[in-house]
Amino acid sequence: MSNPTTITADSGVPFVDTVREFDAPVSAVFKAHVDPDLLAKWLGPRSTVTKISEYNAVTGGSWRYENGDDSGMYGFRGVFHTVEADALIIQTIEFEGAPNQVVISTTTFEEIDGRTRMSAHEVYPSVEARDMALATGMDYGVIEGYERLDELLAA
Repeated sequence: MSNPTTITADSGVPFVDTVREFDAPVSAVFKAHVDPDLLAKWLGPRSTVTKISEYNAVTGGSWRYENGDDSGMYGFRGVFHTVEADALIIQTIEFEGAPNQVVISTTTFEEIDGRTRMSAHEVYPSVEARDMALATGMDYGVIEGYERLDELLAA
C-alpha cells in the first residue's frame, strides 16, 4: 500500500510544500532522485514517459528532461545548487513553456525507523506562477509519481 502524499499550498505565499514517507531506507530514496535511469522510471503520472537528456546530480551540475505522452512532450531544466548524499538536494526548476519562471526547490531526506521522510519546499517567483503550476495538475503528477516510486523501491 502506498503512503499518503501531503501537498500544501497556502494562499498568499508562493510556496508548495510536499511531504511523503517511503517504506525504504534513505539511501534508496535518495538514489532514486539522483540516478537518471531510476528517475525516468517513476517521475510523473503513469500515462507519461520521461526522456532525460542531461542529469548531473552533483553540486553545480545541471539537468534537463522532457515529460509527456503522445499529445506532446514538455521540457524542464535546472541546476543543482547543493547535493549532499542521502540528505539534501537544492535545485532550480524551470518549465520551458514558462521561461523566466524559475522555482527554487529544497528537498530533504530523513530516516525514521528504517523508513524515509522526504520533504520538499518549493519557492515560486510569485503566487500567480505557483497557482498556474498547480492548475496544470502538478499535484496529480507528484502523487502518482511517488506511487510509482513506491513500486520501484519495493521491486
